[in-house]
Amino acid sequence: MLNHGEHGGHGERQVRKFHSAKITTGVLSYFSVLSVVKGFVLVMLVFLAQAAAAGTPLFDEVKSRWISTEGVLLDRHGAPIHEMRVIEKGRRLEWTRLDEISPAALATIIRAEDKRFYQHHGVDWLALSDAALDTLLFSQPRGASTISMQVASHLDATLRPARQKRTVSQKWDQIAASRDLEKSWSKRQILEAYLNLSTFRGELQGVGAAARALFGKDPSGLDEPESLLLAVLLRGPNAKPEGVGKRACQLAANMKAGVACPQLQMLARSALPAAPNIAPRVALAPHVARELLSAIHPRVQTTLDAGLQAYATELLQQQLAALADSHVADAAALVVDNRSGEVLAYVGNAGSTASAIYVDGVRAPRQAGSTLKPFLYEMAIEQKLITAASLIDDSPVNLVTPSGLYVPQDYDRDFKGLVSARTALSSSLNVPAVRTLMLVGADPFVERLQTLGFDDVVHDGDYYGFSLALGSAEVSLWQLTNAFRALANGGQWSPLRLERTLRTAATPVLDPAASWIIASMLSDPLARSVTFGLENPLASRYWAAVKTGTSKDMRDNWCIGFTERFTVGVWVGNFDGSPMRDVSGVTGAAPVWIELVDFLHRRTASTPPQRPQSVIARRIEYERDIEAAREEYFVAGTELDLVAAKPAATVRAGIAYPGNGSIIALDPDIPDNVQRVHFVAAPQLPGQRWQLDGELIGAPDQPVLWAPQSGRHDLVLVDAGGEEQDRVRFEVRGAIRAH
Repeated sequence: MLNHGEHGGHGERQVRKFHSAKITTGVLSYFSVLSVVKGFVLVMLVFLAQAAAAGTPLFDEVKSRWISTEGVLLDRHGAPIHEMRVIEKGRRLEWTRLDEISPAALATIIRAEDKRFYQHHGVDWLALSDAALDTLLFSQPRGASTISMQVASHLDATLRPARQKRTVSQKWDQIAASRDLEKSWSKRQILEAYLNLSTFRGELQGVGAAARALFGKDPSGLDEPESLLLAVLLRGPNAKPEGVGKRACQLAANMKAGVACPQLQMLARSALPAAPNIAPRVALAPHVARELLSAIHPRVQTTLDAGLQAYATELLQQQLAALADSHVADAAALVVDNRSGEVLAYVGNAGSTASAIYVDGVRAPRQAGSTLKPFLYEMAIEQKLITAASLIDDSPVNLVTPSGLYVPQDYDRDFKGLVSARTALSSSLNVPAVRTLMLVGADPFVERLQTLGFDDVVHDGDYYGFSLALGSAEVSLWQLTNAFRALANGGQWSPLRLERTLRTAATPVLDPAASWIIASMLSDPLARSVTFGLENPLASRYWAAVKTGTSKDMRDNWCIGFTERFTVGVWVGNFDGSPMRDVSGVTGAAPVWIELVDFLHRRTASTPPQRPQSVIARRIEYERDIEAAREEYFVAGTELDLVAAKPAATVRAGIAYPGNGSIIALDPDIPDNVQRVHFVAAPQLPGQRWQLDGELIGAPDQPVLWAPQSGRHDLVLVDAGGEEQDRVRFEVRGAIRAH
């Protein structure tokens, strides 16, 4: 038994030893096979990778072809003033250099994507052979592309996978391309290209765009949690925030990073919106940016001054806040250099506080109000119809127009009687302006406005009628400011400039002497005081010529003026055209205007322009002390010493309505007894009589309501002695119905 037992025990040990050796041999054989296969795969990969890759572009070539999708508007000093997307495909910023990326981001991304990046020569053969075995033996596809291989794919579209899977042939070509890349590029260049060419989220391409859109910072400020998220996004750019957070937690654990998982999950939820967007770092001139920036011109230097642009925007926002209770929502401002025509500030609206942020208040046509009066008076003075000293009657007048009776009123609804043209313009009196338009003529005034660049004044004088004197025409702040600049430049007009291009030669459009006199009138605080008082927002510490304007129903108000060097225009109103409540040019636009002018001249004075030789200074007096004695200025040949109102007997009257050649059309839908024609004489003098087709029909001082008869008619105005003063011929069309 003992021998048997010993034998048996020895046999068991032999059996166990045999089985153990068999198992060990089997395991060793298995791993030997794996090693052989792995070695074979490795050799095959190395062999196949020897094929020459297509010509690899130089790093500098790739970098030079990089195009940002964001346009940049620069001010006159080269400082960014506005950023705006100009290319719709993709979202990229300027190329990010490696030294502009935080060390935390570089270390994290290299560790996650290619931990042996600095050791291999384009291909990590160990990782690649492991991935190949997993694919061949276990049907578990696993990627092993190095950073160099991924850059090679970015550079060659034929190496990119179709439907998220590369073919074997593509993989071989990618390996060859990456090895070729490593021969001509440095590791730093490869890593820099990778971080710029890779897509991180949606359309965000490059670490610069990803950092700005997702975390609101530059790549230099990326911390470790943010870097972990970016590393995960490189593998799955469109993954949901929950999945990104989970993978970031796994990556942090693998890297033994000191970042808590809840922190990463919270960051993923907050930093990964459905549609990531790059907010501009500076947005001071949106309307100019939309005008000048494009895919063809992504970087434009303007004439704008960033400091002045920001200050003007802030002033408009403050003024709108102050006027909030008066139903005022919108404003715009324009500042230009008189000599060069360069635009220094262009604020189309007040930004986020505006009622419509895309509407450009600088270019939008609005009713001009009284801001056209300086050009009307300039024309009358230029043509020697009046002088700055001329007396004009500011008294009630009823004017018959084809559309009805026109009764102009002054701003304060008070009439001043006889006033000088200087007072009438500076105090913005309406009736004298209408009387001046009657002297100049509506059609010639329209032509003058068009010559001054008012491209929105497109109708003839009859369309606008007498209201043209009070600004019924639509103009833009751009046009109006440049027209005032022409006054500042002695009548010379040239287009405004937003880019620092060659200057356009100026064109003389206004008489230099008349322009200088208008500037003198607009800078006169005493003449202005009749309406506005001596203390008002138009009173500056230095020489400035300025005019306000308010359109019908207080829908728009303006303040436009110029100093020795600058012309400043401000508009306040509502883009939807709704009226403001008790807001005029003095209370709405003028406070912004004076603040801007003060800012422009905070270090420099403004002196009056030099008087032309053709302007004569003369001490004048008014008969009956209608106005105080003063020194006045005249276009040579029109000067005088004593100003007196013309006696009524010496005034030659004329027919104000109907006009010569008028056609009066009868409306068949209106009863005959309602359709009447009112003949109007200007001025109305005692003893005047009307003669219609040779028959006396009444006196102008007593309303004559004539029942129109079809055909052509001659209307004559005669004085008390029967002498003809004026004659017109007009035509009535349409038959009177028989009763």
